[in-house]
Amino acid sequence: MKKTILGVLILLFAAQFTYAQEEATKQEIIELSKAKWQWMADKDADKLAELFDDKSVFVHMGGAWGKDREVDIIRRGGIWYKKADVHEVSVEIIDNTAILLNRITLIAEVGGNEVTNPFEVTEVYIKKAEGWKLGSLSFTKLMGPGDR
Repeated sequence: MKKTILGVLILLFAAQFTYAQEEATKQEIIELSKAKWQWMADKDADKLAELFDDKSVFVHMGGAWGKDREVDIIRRGGIWYKKADVHEVSVEIIDNTAILLNRITLIAEVGGNEVTNPFEVTEVYIKKAEGWKLGSLSFTKLMGPGDR
């Protein structure tokens, strides 16, 4: 009987520890995403180049491309992510992958014109030996109440 009770206590402790670790990882990803939005607003292409995996992909309203083009676009100001107002955020962890969803209002400058758009942004992070790397960033434009 004592072994059964001890076994159950160990199992409960292990489950609680695992849950706490996952919550800490989710918070780490949320903070990393916040930092990424700030680096984009600051046009800090060097920090972004470090964060983006070499095989990363980026999906925008105007097309899809890889890391080098995304970093170059940010560096040259082709897209200036001025401000991302984050309204909702959620994170799911699957093994060494984190999927973050952001519901945002993005104020950006594209081709010299300021635009404001509501987006659901999907960010996929992969845990590598050197830390978390962004593997994918995808923007899905949301329809407003009057849009059809």
